[in-house]
Amino acid sequence: MNGICTGRVAVVTGAGRGLGRAHALALAAEGAAVVVNDLGTGPGGEGGTGDPARRVAAEIADRGGRAVAHTGDIATTEGAVSLIATALETFGRLDALVNNAGFVRDRMLVNLDEDDWDAVIRVHLKGHFLPLRHAAAHWRAQAKAGRAPDARVVNTTSGAGLSGSVGQANYAAAKAGIVALTLVAAAELARYGVQVNAIAPAARTRMTEQVFAKAMAAPADGTFDAMAPENVSPLVVWLCAADSTGVTGQVLEADGGRIAVMEGWHPGPITDKGDRWTPSEAGTELRRLLTQTRAARPVYGAG
Repeated sequence: MNGICTGRVAVVTGAGRGLGRAHALALAAEGAAVVVNDLGTGPGGEGGTGDPARRVAAEIADRGGRAVAHTGDIATTEGAVSLIATALETFGRLDALVNNAGFVRDRMLVNLDEDDWDAVIRVHLKGHFLPLRHAAAHWRAQAKAGRAPDARVVNTTSGAGLSGSVGQANYAAAKAGIVALTLVAAAELARYGVQVNAIAPAARTRMTEQVFAKAMAAPADGTFDAMAPENVSPLVVWLCAADSTGVTGQVLEADGGRIAVMEGWHPGPITDKGDRWTPSEAGTELRRLLTQTRAARPVYGAG
């Protein structure tokens, strides 16, 4: 297969279903060899079978592409090391890492168990950090050996991480953490030839169907399916390709035919007394400043 990723090797986590599967297939269609990672758990992280990863790898092979399944837990050091090693041992190189794996355990904050908090933070945030950390170590070694990489990382955040989402405190916190991780990694790894970006997709997956079933339903009349996971993958493929040179440290929303560049935190209205405020003065001045601010996007599910 020829395309904008011909000759490149990409790893995609959580690639057995949904967005990850769409990314893996799209990367392969553009010429990439793909490591298809999926632990094969249920929607809340229960159980585990490697069948989804193996099915996607076989699907890529049936279409004339190159792929290998990896069924390890990438939120462990052993699993993350094995993931990177699989790419290097099978295909001889690593050019792109797409961190996508995750699940949800939704509860209102006062009902959220510590185990549900830990499990979601672990799979999303730690499950981004460990593959990124070990891929970055490989790319740094390559750069120091005089073989400068042209590497890419695409992390997966969410609107929940950017705006908050009622009933998803654990998920929103993890996804917000991924944004910060992306910004730090982009700054630290640029010297080694690595670009790091994040996408906040909106698409129909096992996770979103539980929360937004009606909004995520496929249209029955055959019109454009704005919530199809495949709509997000072209941007991911481009971010993994050499064509994306110079684009790093960005957070991008993607859904349907829409791409938005998120501008992040910037100082808004500012005041400076030049001396210490009293509590009453600080409160009065803050209320005045708030009248000058741009309205924030509402928290998902609020009101």
